[in-house]
Amino acid sequence: MSHQTGIQAGNDVKDMFASAKGGDGYRLVKIVIEDEQLTLGTSRKASKSWEQEYDPLVLPLLEDDFPCYILYRLDSQNNQGYEWIFLAWSPDRASVRQKMLYAATRATVKKEFGGGHIKEEVFGTVKDELSLSGYRKHLTSQAAPLPLTAAEEELRQIKLNEVQTDVGVDTKQQTLQGVAFPIHQDGVAALKKFRDRKLNYLQLKIDFEQELIKLCCTEPTEIKDLPSRIPKDAARYHFFLYKHSHEGDYLESTIFIYSMPGYKCSIKERMLYSSCKNPLVDMVENNLQMEILKKLEIENGEELTSDFLYEEAHPKQHAHKQAFAKPKGPTGKRGGRRITRRPGEEEEED
Repeated sequence: MSHQTGIQAGNDVKDMFASAKGGDGYRLVKIVIEDEQLTLGTSRKASKSWEQEYDPLVLPLLEDDFPCYILYRLDSQNNQGYEWIFLAWSPDRASVRQKMLYAATRATVKKEFGGGHIKEEVFGTVKDELSLSGYRKHLTSQAAPLPLTAAEEELRQIKLNEVQTDVGVDTKQQTLQGVAFPIHQDGVAALKKFRDRKLNYLQLKIDFEQELIKLCCTEPTEIKDLPSRIPKDAARYHFFLYKHSHEGDYLESTIFIYSMPGYKCSIKERMLYSSCKNPLVDMVENNLQMEILKKLEIENGEELTSDFLYEEAHPKQHAHKQAFAKPKGPTGKRGGRRITRRPGEEEEED
């Protein structure tokens, strides 16, 4: 299961989208997130060609420390009406939370507006990238023939995947559209002990103020204790050493559990935990060389029974061999029977 931000468009945004697509002459619509809702920032009417108006209308709306979305109307049309450019602005000086929130809500904005109206999508962290010259460079880059250089291919993949983050043990790295929180040194030390079988359980939480993943609990834990370790009103990451027998072999396997108690958590908490989960797992597997047998996502601890863990760790293989179906004969009158056996052989019964 996946955890979305849950942010939706307000009535002012829906009305504006309908008017803009209906041919009311709008050139630009700016959308921001306020009070966990998509809200209309401003709008502008068209008076000249789209190229003449682009920089004077777009650039003044790009704030140095606050993200936004801008829909800019071209003069060209398709079978659904005018074509638009979708601009996603995420300045370097914006807070980590704002960057993540806007990155996670981009798909919602495009869905509300209607993807069929959007001709191009451009992401920018500095104003030059969203200027008219930056847009033209974007078009040139999109039309560039393959093969690309290694650097260009890497950049293209980042843009296609929207958010790709990486995290080190003691560092925080920012890519084009996402930031993963680093792990506090106490958490790293506990993960190493867990890897070396000195701990059989540890729990991590996100400190939103310090933007860190911190150690929360390392109590010795058996399967029967797992449900009580899962908070009912907060998200957590758990690493559990699953000791069990399978097909006569004794195994000690690492299970990663991401617990998120549904919508009892705030939108920001759901979004941040979801965004940081994969970078955390990648760091554990690649940097600490820890093999994770199974990655689970749950809403409450009651799901963590002995049978559930075993079935998740060792799913049953359902192999259904389809029998060969004899082709049906011709309908209606059948032709003369053909002899398909050698002389002396007895005829097989059908």
